[in-house]
Amino acid sequence: MITSNRNSKQAVKKVKGDKMNDKLKVPKAMQAVFDAVSGHIDHFCLQQLNEEYSQVSRELAAALCRKRPSPLEKGKPEQWACACVYVIGSANFLHDKSQTPHMQLGKLCELFGIGKSTATAKARSIEKLMGISYFDPRWSLPSKLDDNPLVWMLTVNDFPVDIRRAPLELQEEAFRLGLIPYIPGRKTE
Repeated sequence: MITSNRNSKQAVKKVKGDKMNDKLKVPKAMQAVFDAVSGHIDHFCLQQLNEEYSQVSRELAAALCRKRPSPLEKGKPEQWACACVYVIGSANFLHDKSQTPHMQLGKLCELFGIGKSTATAKARSIEKLMGISYFDPRWSLPSKLDDNPLVWMLTVNDFPVDIRRAPLELQEEAFRLGLIPYIPGRKTE
């Protein structure tokens, strides 16, 4: 039996066969809010970071729009945009100088024109609401999935296993169950 060491509600993004637009769907009542927040995210990320940060930050904003009630209903769109990028940046170690791109989170707030205490408070509320922490596979940048140990550590018959080193049959089963984003043994195919 293969299980994830993560919370059972935390499915990993599948790289292939996953419709990106589905992750950006929001209720009609929240569409205008989402458009405003994602516009700020895109503007910032495409100038200061990259398309990956923009995409994953917009996915987070969309997920927040789908919450009932959505926290994005109250507050300024630029504050929520900053908080979304802050959370994704934190989960992906944006502040680490060895990362590319990298940026101190205080600088991120400054460039957004949002006070650090405001951005931090909103970011912490998002992390708590969504259960996001460092190395969270659900919010990893696609380019960082290979290096994220939490993506690949699964439990097989009550033993922790790095599924990348498991037989192909186990990798296929883990993928079928939605526990890993792709089959490592077939990545070169």
